[in-house]
Amino acid sequence: MGKRDIPKAYDPRAIEPRWAELWVREQLFTPEVAARLRPPDKGVYSLAIPPPNVTGSLHMGHMLEHTQIDILMRWRRMQGYRVLWLPGTDHAGIATQVIVERELAKENLRREELGRDEFERRVWEWKAQSGDRIKKQMTRLGASCDWSREKFTLDPPLYRAVIEAFLRLYREGLIYRGRYMINWCPRCLTALSDLEVEHQERDAQLYYIKYPVPGTDDFLVVATTRPETMLGDTALAVHPEDDRYRKFVGQKARLPLLGRELPILADAYVAREFGTGVVKITPAHDPNDFELGKRHHLAEIDVLDDAARINANGGPYAGLDRYQARKRILADLKKEGLLEKTEPYRHAVGGCQRCKTPIEPRLSVQWFCRMNDPRNSLARPAIEAVQNGAIRIVPENVKKIYLNWMENLRDWCLSRQLWWGHRIPIWHCHDCGGLTPAKDSAVEIVHGRPQIAHPPEKCGECGSTEITQDPDVLDTWFSSALWPFSTLGWPDDTDDLRQFYPTTLMNNGVDILFFWDARMIMTGLHFIPRPALEERIPFRTLYIHAIVRDPYGIKMSKTRGNVVDPLEIIEEYGTDAVRFTLAIMAAPGTDITLSPDRLRSYRAFANKIWNAARFLFLNRDRAQEAGILPPDFAARLLAEGPPERRALHTGDWIDTRLNSELHRTSLEVNKALEDFRFHAAADELYHFFWGLFCDWYLELIKPVITGKGTKEEQQSAWRALLTHFEWALRLLHPFMPFLTEELWHATFDPDRSLSLAEYPQGDPARVGEKVEEMLRLQEAITTIRNRRAERKLHAKSRVPAELVAQTTPGISTPSGRLQRIQEVLDFVEENRDAIQRLTNSSELKILADAGANPASTFVGFRAAIAAAPQGTTDLKTEVVRLRKQKQKLEKELGGMRARLADPRFLEKAPDEVVRGLERRQAEYNTRYEKISSHLSRLESQLAGGHDRPEASGET
Repeated sequence: MGKRDIPKAYDPRAIEPRWAELWVREQLFTPEVAARLRPPDKGVYSLAIPPPNVTGSLHMGHMLEHTQIDILMRWRRMQGYRVLWLPGTDHAGIATQVIVERELAKENLRREELGRDEFERRVWEWKAQSGDRIKKQMTRLGASCDWSREKFTLDPPLYRAVIEAFLRLYREGLIYRGRYMINWCPRCLTALSDLEVEHQERDAQLYYIKYPVPGTDDFLVVATTRPETMLGDTALAVHPEDDRYRKFVGQKARLPLLGRELPILADAYVAREFGTGVVKITPAHDPNDFELGKRHHLAEIDVLDDAARINANGGPYAGLDRYQARKRILADLKKEGLLEKTEPYRHAVGGCQRCKTPIEPRLSVQWFCRMNDPRNSLARPAIEAVQNGAIRIVPENVKKIYLNWMENLRDWCLSRQLWWGHRIPIWHCHDCGGLTPAKDSAVEIVHGRPQIAHPPEKCGECGSTEITQDPDVLDTWFSSALWPFSTLGWPDDTDDLRQFYPTTLMNNGVDILFFWDARMIMTGLHFIPRPALEERIPFRTLYIHAIVRDPYGIKMSKTRGNVVDPLEIIEEYGTDAVRFTLAIMAAPGTDITLSPDRLRSYRAFANKIWNAARFLFLNRDRAQEAGILPPDFAARLLAEGPPERRALHTGDWIDTRLNSELHRTSLEVNKALEDFRFHAAADELYHFFWGLFCDWYLELIKPVITGKGTKEEQQSAWRALLTHFEWALRLLHPFMPFLTEELWHATFDPDRSLSLAEYPQGDPARVGEKVEEMLRLQEAITTIRNRRAERKLHAKSRVPAELVAQTTPGISTPSGRLQRIQEVLDFVEENRDAIQRLTNSSELKILADAGANPASTFVGFRAAIAAAPQGTTDLKTEVVRLRKQKQKLEKELGGMRARLADPRFLEKAPDEVVRGLERRQAEYNTRYEKISSHLSRLESQLAGGHDRPEASGET
């Protein structure tokens, strides 16, 4: 890249699509290709993507997840691991079927009119048209996946894996068919697992209904929120120790409106405190009533059909929607004087996770998977694997949530009343009612769709040929539970399975901890035939990432209308800026509040890097034209090996300092990524690149880079600059891959990708070199700059300045090394030109305070501006300003002290948050002490009758 090729403004839209396309085209992230270009010298690092639904587009939660995964994948690949990030999508049974049915409705068609085969053909057709949307989005976001291994949960090999898993569990007695209480969605017309039901607090009414006791003038009053279900009542119940109703136990009550007689039972299940202490028992429409009904051998009367309309068991209310029936029933009760009262009531109502329709608990025959069979428990090994550390869960508090849920696991309802998905491989006999499984898990392709290849020809119990395959499909999460090993070729013992399983990591949100993570652990431990538990687990680490919230801290959702499309914001800010924003805000255990200010800030960071590179390119071209640098200077550096192992060939302390800081930054970034502290790693890179590299290093070496000094001095400086710049690009690449790839190719290697370069590790022995020198120089320059700012000098105003070294109690060097006045003065004098240039001083006097002890061990600075230009702030205004600053700091420090003294905060907050607050408190204390000292001095001047600040003043 030469002068004419360098745009003044950084434009990610001109860079990112080009690299995204090249990475995929060259298959750089396929392990085999990467190994050929750079043979790995470490182990395997693998992850099977949490598969997005094929129905949708990526949201900000996906982008956070994919950003974190991609950072880790690129980092490990650069470290020399054989990396596999296996991508794919989920068929999303309910969601996909809803979308296709909606499309059919536009043609005035229903799936029942098409028939199952034609409907499935339509869904596959839709998938072919829309299924690659997510791949295009992920590619645009820079995901370093191996697209040659992309999977879909209904691909034939994965279809076979699902059938194999079902048949094994069925033969082991862990999958069974039974009539139990389930969650039913009247909109989606299917059963739902407990996890697919979202409970929300809603305002409702509590209706008090009188149940007459025949032969008496007594009534038993029942409080209910669902009066329509009374049509299915088969008993009333009271607590056995409730003296109010003891005399009624064993008698009958009459069901209002229908007249059916109901036994009055005593059962400890009844809560005496709720309502009146009398409850109606409806075994077919309430899970607790169902269990009570079994204990007392009560009839189960189902009064609702699949669409939640009253069926024939509801007598005169048959055909009415559940809510229409409620209104009619309440009106009739009121007419007969059996509605005693109504009062407001707030309670949690379960809704379908997909369509938000209130679910109905109802009795249904479904397929279930046993979780805690005493002879063959799926749950127990999954508990032990986490308890003994075979699987690490991060953050630690999620481990407790996981274990608590696993200890109280209920059987999993597997069947869904859908047509899109893996059809249950069981055949029903029309003659004897027997169940016969498929012969094996072989799959064939019929009309482009996978089907079971070897169905049974006859009933396995009576021999009848009148058999039909079960119409239901499996819960989508059943196929997802097999994902870490089905994607690698299971049930066959493939090379991929041997090489990449167990996978190294799983990264996803807490919302699918039980839907998916727990089930992957259970199935992996159950199906992988290896002797050691550590070799059967699906992943070695489970990292649960934060939730992305809107600028007001509210969780993003389509229903709230606050969802942000990642493609829209990357169009505005650039992918790298968005990735870096998500990374630097991703502290473990805390959520991310995404705001335009944050995005703009890290867009500015990307622009800062671009401008630094532009400065480098322009001056490199000049140096090459002047014969200072040969055209292949950067290539020669690359041939010497990675930048952290190159000799600098310069004696300048600033180069030594930057080299030392790069070693420290490398160590810190690697350590942070090992612990999933993305925010800490990003913060290190941000402060190094923006602060030390751009604001200090480039400014300090600018004279020699722009042509001052001998040819040898300039070459040495360029060698150090290019070495440090390349080092920084390598460190930054996993976080900002597009920008760094562009600059790497333009500066160092146009033929090889930065993604396969070696990642810097850092040398602890090199950390800390020339720290005091750098801090002394920064302190000297900052002292003068601050003094100029206090005097309200324009940035371009050139005025004489004075820098005074003085005894400063309480200030020492970071290493604890003691310094004397003369030692400091000598160093400052050596760097006079840099100080004068970076403070825009027309003259610079450097001297020691007259009252300072030459042998002082604590040395600081104060600065003076020799002239007081017109417009300089008067003393009273300056005192007012500093008092406001001091009050503001006092308030902020008070808040910090209160939080750090609060035991509840210290108990609940992540360690990183507490440490960060402690660091901020220390920084604010230092600022407070400096402002207080300066304010005290100015107030003394004001009391002495001066009305302008004196020429000198400590900052």
